[in-house]
Amino acid sequence: MTKSISVLIPCYNSKCKGLVATLQRQLNKEYETDNIFQYEIIVADDGSDRNDVIEYNRQINMLPHCRYVIRGKNVGRAAIRNFLTKEAAYDNLLFLDCDITVANDLFIRNYITAESNVVVGGLEIGGDSTLLCNNIRYLYEKASEKAHNACNRAKAEHKEFRTTNFMISRQLAKQFPFNENIKWYGYEDVMMGKELAAENVHIEHIDNPVILDDYEDNATFMAKTEEAMHTLKEFEDELKEYSTLLHYYDIFRKYHLTPILYAIYITFGNVIKNNLTGNKPKLILFNIYKLLYFGTL
Repeated sequence: MTKSISVLIPCYNSKCKGLVATLQRQLNKEYETDNIFQYEIIVADDGSDRNDVIEYNRQINMLPHCRYVIRGKNVGRAAIRNFLTKEAAYDNLLFLDCDITVANDLFIRNYITAESNVVVGGLEIGGDSTLLCNNIRYLYEKASEKAHNACNRAKAEHKEFRTTNFMISRQLAKQFPFNENIKWYGYEDVMMGKELAAENVHIEHIDNPVILDDYEDNATFMAKTEEAMHTLKEFEDELKEYSTLLHYYDIFRKYHLTPILYAIYITFGNVIKNNLTGNKPKLILFNIYKLLYFGTL
């Protein structure tokens, strides 16, 4: 059954008019072949401070059924998504990150023909490996790509819930809003996945990926990683069983070895971080650094 849909894109300092134009073409094709089908695309700018980005994205308002909403204050990843839910007109909400690419001509059709109330499409890692061989986020995402295909995601449907590319009914989105108490970066999607699991809400995982081909530099990614560790620490009790890092940290805590983590961080933390933010990062050090950093919080 064809579903009318609101495509919702939170945006911060990212030019996403091209993404919106691609989606609008696919949505308009459905609209032209089915006069019952309705759609809209809403981009909510979460307090961007780059005027060139804002002015470029204003062109979104020129596209049919599309609007670009400028928010003067940055409210964070959870609050901006809840704002978009309130703005949406239709019963099915497709949330997408702003820094991705859609290359599949059937991307929208795959969603509007899906039958579940929560559907996750997945992520494909793009980019030139020869140019990105020293980008730590690219290395991290590429190493875990196969583990997050639709088949493997379905085996742990709630733990594999991610907000990069998913559709949810408006009713469920209002019933399970993103946790706005999360002020730091990260884990708002993990928290929602856990809440959906607690209510036995089925999450369907399909092979309908968007492409990630825009990667922040190493220093920016590591800063976001450290911020995410603060989120994990603040919500440690709520996120138990949903974090591999917490699992390993609890082993150290069980045997009263956490002071060792702290001591290693004090001694080697800067050396490891310098590698990860430098020109030849070693991926093997990334998870080690996260565990050591978490042990200092």
